[in-house]
Amino acid sequence: MKYLVAFFGASAVILGALGAHSLAPYMEASALNSFKTGILYQLIHSVALLASLKSSVPNWARYSWCIGIVLFSFSIYLLSTDDLLGLNLNFLGPITPIGGLAFVVGWVGVAFANRN
Repeated sequence: MKYLVAFFGASAVILGALGAHSLAPYMEASALNSFKTGILYQLIHSVALLASLKSSVPNWARYSWCIGIVLFSFSIYLLSTDDLLGLNLNFLGPITPIGGLAFVVGWVGVAFANRN
């Protein structure tokens, strides 16, 4: 799990820099704002995953956050850059809220953490 957390954290920083420095001049403001939202949620949940590694948060909650990152953040990255990529990725639109729901499920899992 620590390697997955490291991947999510590092890729969030890399994608954030890419968005801010390379993609921004070519994206509409709304698309760039969406891209930044994906980065923010990925970073927040990467930190939450890291903190949960030394806690009693159940594994299903951690995996839910991982699923949330992939479905929510990565679908936003693709949707916000589909014009740049020359693709029509609108079919990914319904996937984003499923990722958001996975984030919520993960946070509910925090409530089920065993207390010492």
